[in-house]
Amino acid sequence: MQSVSVDSQTGNISLRGNENVRVLVDGKPTNIPASQLLKQIPSSSIKSVELITNPSAKYNPEGMSGIINIILNKNANMGFNGSINTGVEAGHYVRNNASTNMNYKTGKVNFFGNYGFNGGDRYNFGYVNRPGTNYQDFIFVNDNESHLLKFGADIYLDDKNTLSFYTTQNWFDSNANGRALITNNAGNVVSNAPNTQNSDSKNQTYNINYKHDFDKEGHNIEFETTYSKNNSPNFLVNKDLTLTNVDRDYKLLNYFNDINNVGENVLINLDYTNPISEKGKLELGLEYRTNTTDNTNLTDQERHLTDNALNIIGTTPIGNSEFTYDRKIYSGYVNYGHQFGKVTMQLGARFEQYSIEGVFSQETKPTATITDDIFTVYPSAFITFTPTDANQFQLSYSKRVDRPSIQQVNPIREWSTPLITSVGNENLLPQFTNSIEFNYTRKIKGGSLTFGSFYRNVNDVISRVTYKDPTDVSNSRQILTFQNFDDTNAYGLEFSVNYKIAKWWRANASMDVYSQKQYGTTDLNNPNAPRLEVKNEVFNARISNSFNASKNLSLQLFAMYRGSNQDIQWKVAPMSMVNFGANYSVLKGKGNITFRVNDIFNTMKFQFNSSNPFTQDGRFKWESRTTYIGFNYRFGSGKNKAKARKQRDSNEKQGGGGFM
Repeated sequence: MQSVSVDSQTGNISLRGNENVRVLVDGKPTNIPASQLLKQIPSSSIKSVELITNPSAKYNPEGMSGIINIILNKNANMGFNGSINTGVEAGHYVRNNASTNMNYKTGKVNFFGNYGFNGGDRYNFGYVNRPGTNYQDFIFVNDNESHLLKFGADIYLDDKNTLSFYTTQNWFDSNANGRALITNNAGNVVSNAPNTQNSDSKNQTYNINYKHDFDKEGHNIEFETTYSKNNSPNFLVNKDLTLTNVDRDYKLLNYFNDINNVGENVLINLDYTNPISEKGKLELGLEYRTNTTDNTNLTDQERHLTDNALNIIGTTPIGNSEFTYDRKIYSGYVNYGHQFGKVTMQLGARFEQYSIEGVFSQETKPTATITDDIFTVYPSAFITFTPTDANQFQLSYSKRVDRPSIQQVNPIREWSTPLITSVGNENLLPQFTNSIEFNYTRKIKGGSLTFGSFYRNVNDVISRVTYKDPTDVSNSRQILTFQNFDDTNAYGLEFSVNYKIAKWWRANASMDVYSQKQYGTTDLNNPNAPRLEVKNEVFNARISNSFNASKNLSLQLFAMYRGSNQDIQWKVAPMSMVNFGANYSVLKGKGNITFRVNDIFNTMKFQFNSSNPFTQDGRFKWESRTTYIGFNYRFGSGKNKAKARKQRDSNEKQGGGGFM
């Protein structure tokens, strides 16, 4: 079991401690950033999650840590089948969810559909303390509502030909309200910055797949095309009422940001598989991808100087901005696998031509243009040795890439907090990773043991940095941006066990430790800034227990520990959590009542400290301790499964503004 975690503040997903991971839905790319994806997909609509830590050349090379594929529900049994799910979660606020999954299969056609809903408020709060300077107190309330609809059909034209299509429609509305209260060292309020953000996002995906099976088993050719579009308008209002002197004069800053972001993806694949011998298999493929983004930011800033009675003295507007960012990727791959007795070998290479063109413009400033063309070969190799049925060894190698995301390269300044401004770096380079893994699996009576290790060499590491804002006369604001650091090495060990302790008790436990050195410069204002170095060593552990209390009642107990970690600027404290759940079968096995309590001891929090560029520490907390009760009912029956879909990957390294 690999280490997967979600950052509570940014929402970014990490694998083995690294956020450079591809997140897919049904094996397809999505225009939704990974940090928003989990918020928009109702959990009841998710069938399973797949992890691929060292993908072969058949997969797109993005993602240093690997691929996480979220598979949505699609029943596929003969006749009419389906399920209904509903639930309520209570923490600081109460939220509800519901979903239904249905399919109808008859003759040569299987129709399937899924609808899911999530809704309710979420509460977050925290602080950032700069000793001797100021104290920042934050409160956030997010009212989110998500609707996800998926439907399609598999058409079995004959025994050799299958035509499939589906569409996924996702509507996500978010109304966020918050405030940042800043007090000085004497305890006086020097800034009160309430803010609101309203967003209405719609993501739509359309997929068509055709597969032809030749007479020989496993010999096939498959064509697939996918189109997706995401439209994400946002309207932000940020206010900052700041004390300017001891006479209680104020400076009132109102920021109005009307942002519209439209992204479109086109993905076309042609895959050919031929088992050329009893022991060998050849895979060939071609792929074409385009990703386009159009963004407009209509900004109106009011700057009011007031007297003691808050009478307006003056107003200053600022300009608008827009950018386009287009990417095209042409690629092909070849994989060959062969079995030599107890040894299986797979060798492959992916050839890729990548080009980008970005144009960033802002009123009163020169237009910035970025273009690039890169041709790269991504080799991969896998060797598996199975000396006995109980023992298996695997050694693998692959080269991968992480390209900067749009948030990371957009140089237009965006308001994050009263003391943080987010700015992208249009000169960011992609980072390339060479990854080697070794794994050993041992089957034992009642379960299995797995030992693993990995090593990664990373060139031009992309990382988040903050530095003092050179335009700020108060010397208190920070710029949040991204920078290429020096090459680095990372390595780690993993251990997992799945064991049936008793007839009524099964446990699944894992732990991992990894180490990484990071080198680089964070003070981008100073060309002579010293080169910093830090060694980050992290230990993680988790255990999941399942208990069969009776024929109809099962219990679950889960605990996790995420060790402290650090980079050049930030040290993050450990996190831990204990969850409890119960599942009771009703209605002759067709229904289930589910109950769970997350973070029983309310220990989950994001706590950090730093001495660069300011000495500061902070903590952010969210509704981690929650209680959930849900009901599931299944109807229909059958055994004939639907067409299995191959899994694709395509995405980008995610990153954006956040609170530090």
